[in-house]
Amino acid sequence: MWDQREITLAPRTRGFHRVTDEIVAGLPRLAEVRVGLLHLQLLHTSASLTLNESADPDVRHDMDAFLRDLVPGDLPYFRHTLEGDDDMPAHVAASLLGTQLTVAVREGRLALGTWQGIWLGEHRDRGGSRRLIATLQGSMDGVSR
Repeated sequence: MWDQREITLAPRTRGFHRVTDEIVAGLPRLAEVRVGLLHLQLLHTSASLTLNESADPDVRHDMDAFLRDLVPGDLPYFRHTLEGDDDMPAHVAASLLGTQLTVAVREGRLALGTWQGIWLGEHRDRGGSRRLIATLQGSMDGVSR
């Protein structure tokens, strides 16, 4: 079985946001898949997707603080500044973290670890809604062991 959908994520402020539930809600056929993969591709160049700690919001805060320190918005050699001081650092952060993610599917659910969740890294101060392509592939009658 193959299923592909476009999912629009709600607008968020700069930082890291858990979007696991929003993605699962956009996948009505997920429950049918016994063994498979979900591939997510973010259709933007100033945001990212990553899989990380989902229970403690301090982890998301610390990740954002680290990236702001690593890629500040006031670097004098950035030339791409027409869209604002936060745009070029957002492109760098998105390239460092990536815009694609693949997650295993087992028995109709994402096979995430106990503390894991899917994060949207919003690297613009106000990035707006974000779209992603979710491609679900798998067997509807496979064995998950």
